[in-house]
Amino acid sequence: MHRLLLTTLLAALSLGAAQAQQPREVQPRGPLQAAELNHINVFKKVAPSVVHITTLGLSRDMFSMNVSEVPRGTGSGFIWDEQGHIVTNFHVIQGANAARITLNDQSSYDAELVGAFEDRDLAVLRIKAPRDKLPPIPMGASRDLLVGQQVYAIGNPFGLDQTLTTGIVSALNREIESVTRRSIRGAIQTDAAINPGNSGGPLLDSAGRLIGVNTSIYSPSGASAGIGFAIPVDEVNRVVPRLIKDGRFIRPALGVSAAPENLHRALKLPKGVALLRVAPGSPAAKAGLQAFARARDGSLVQGDVITAVGEVAVADLDDMLSELERRQSGDTVRLTVWRGGKTRVLSVVLGSSD
Repeated sequence: MHRLLLTTLLAALSLGAAQAQQPREVQPRGPLQAAELNHINVFKKVAPSVVHITTLGLSRDMFSMNVSEVPRGTGSGFIWDEQGHIVTNFHVIQGANAARITLNDQSSYDAELVGAFEDRDLAVLRIKAPRDKLPPIPMGASRDLLVGQQVYAIGNPFGLDQTLTTGIVSALNREIESVTRRSIRGAIQTDAAINPGNSGGPLLDSAGRLIGVNTSIYSPSGASAGIGFAIPVDEVNRVVPRLIKDGRFIRPALGVSAAPENLHRALKLPKGVALLRVAPGSPAAKAGLQAFARARDGSLVQGDVITAVGEVAVADLDDMLSELERRQSGDTVRLTVWRGGKTRVLSVVLGSSD
């Protein structure tokens, strides 16, 4: 009897062990949620427009003295049009001798620099690739964004191709600094993970439209810490066509030089741009603008302080340049000008910084 029970127990244990070794049955998951489907659709729609940028530098062999190109860094970018124009951050290509673009299908092409605007951390490259490999990224707008909107970032963080991260618009109208230390105003703040290598890649809305160019993160370690920034697409859409057309951003000019801040403080002038010099024959001179100067007897000759460009008040030179950059050479702009306690409005036809 005991032997029979033992045999039965061993058989049961053996059967149980055999069953445990079998793969478990997969449970049906049901349909994907609407949010998941949108993540998938946005990625499928936009990923073919996102590129991987590898920058190259020169290396000299210490024994043979031969010079060769070696990888220098990586970043992201996106296809602007079917002519092969690629948009990225200026700091992605800064200091590089050459760049190579890898498309979504892993084909690679040598890139040429078309133009760059360092003050806005934007650059345009161009590759010679078949048009069917160059789907332009869908264009959106940034002027009507709202805090809390869903956003997506696609790029190549740490050199890992085609990575999607999600988040929201955390804040609007932030101010970040370009490589030239000029302010970039109106930046979009997001909590979508943006890591080294994401720079130059697109920030997208929930419809998969471009709303910004991911440019930097605020983090002591350099890795994503929940605060990322993007250059707003309205600014990008203003600068990039001019880079493609002229090879650089030609800033409209007044023909003036700004006084230093210590003069502002010493003379207790209102906020604005105090003029230290007005170039003869310049648009400013033709409009009657006058610089601060010293008379022969040493007394101060009152000059002008530009306090507004159009309807926008300007507190300093950076403000004024930002407003002028929104216009083109030949445009007529209204300047609000203060001189000796009196304010007047002048119309000036903008010249070229060339």
